[in-house]
Amino acid sequence: MRVCASYGSVPDRLADADMHELRLDVFEVLPPDLDRDCIVTLAGKDISAVPAGFEGMVDVGDSDAEIPFRKIRSVHDFEKTPSEEVLRRTLETGDQELSKFACMVRSFSDLHTIYKAATSVGRKHLVLGMGEMGTVTRIRQGILGNDFSFGYVGRRTASGQLSAEEMKALGDDCAVVGITGNPLGHTLSPVMQGAAMRDKGINGIYLKFESPDLAHVDDVICEYDIRGMNVTIPYKQDVVPYLDRVEGPAERMGAVNTVVNEDGRLVGTNTDYAGVLYAFERAGRSLSDCDRVLVFGSGGASRAAVYAAQESGCKVSVLGRTPAKVEALCKDMGAEVAPGISLDGYDALINCTPVGMKDDSDYMFDLAGLKKDMAVMDMVYNRKTVLVKKAEETGCIVASGRDMLVGQGAMSFERWFGVRPDTEIMRRAIE
Repeated sequence: MRVCASYGSVPDRLADADMHELRLDVFEVLPPDLDRDCIVTLAGKDISAVPAGFEGMVDVGDSDAEIPFRKIRSVHDFEKTPSEEVLRRTLETGDQELSKFACMVRSFSDLHTIYKAATSVGRKHLVLGMGEMGTVTRIRQGILGNDFSFGYVGRRTASGQLSAEEMKALGDDCAVVGITGNPLGHTLSPVMQGAAMRDKGINGIYLKFESPDLAHVDDVICEYDIRGMNVTIPYKQDVVPYLDRVEGPAERMGAVNTVVNEDGRLVGTNTDYAGVLYAFERAGRSLSDCDRVLVFGSGGASRAAVYAAQESGCKVSVLGRTPAKVEALCKDMGAEVAPGISLDGYDALINCTPVGMKDDSDYMFDLAGLKKDMAVMDMVYNRKTVLVKKAEETGCIVASGRDMLVGQGAMSFERWFGVRPDTEIMRRAIE
């Protein structure tokens, strides 16, 4: 990978990089002795600031102006990714030495479009996705045929950038894993999985792919050589049709939280159930010690909780806001629809919904029904919820949603990389 250091402020000295971008809106005076591997970006300034005889390239923005230097024409779309046809036509038009297009990425479809356009252009080019969803385009230079990639120094000069130091360390063939769902602002998985990769000496990165839908998710995983992906709300069931095969417990659940790329064949599995078991064991109350369990929710995570409880020998009831979904889950998995909203008669309660992320949450059941020594788990892990607070006050045995995250994450990691991670390191990373 060739990394071009992009400076958000004037440094004491130029960074260790293959190339350097010197923006005229940052550098009032250009450093002396600029070489062929430097880019001067006009950024709206006059070209007279570029010294005569400069052998590097000059980025003139979206302009066809004739200049006495090697030229980059760069086009930016800060709102969207245009069509493949528009991208290709823009890249192929003009007399510049290198064509650059940077566009905002908001979906898997956008990433697929970038791949199709970049890999069909015959001339020297650079196509980059902006925004968090576009980060993967910056570390797949070879796949996209990009001449180089940018990394920031000091502060980001574009959304979705990694630092030049990170880019050099990762290289173009690093392992890429990630998570998809909507929304993803709360997720701690990147921090947790990143710590596990560093501990095991794996050169890789865990990225967020927050997309409004899953269209082309299968194409993107294969096109960008993504080793695997976690799947969270609301896509654990929706992702199944995009996979080549569903294995193990995921087949019975009809819900996938982990995708594994096996040489271009996408395999769906489920590690959430293992996370549920792990969390209860960490709390000191195995689900196998419980008789009746109430699962609150009817989505993909609920199916994992039902599976974990059933495999532990528990009788499971399901409560949810959408009767049709609750009935379908119970029919598929042999659970029963909860006869009411009372907590009477249950030894354990598992909240598998986003309810609790805000203080004004309605759990459907009365929290006053919690009893001392009842086992309670809330999958909401980004805050101490009303349910968890009340359970602690009542003297319940509380299984941590963060422990569930660690448990399922460790099993996903092992499936992707073939090695068991250190769960203590993962836990400490998200404390």
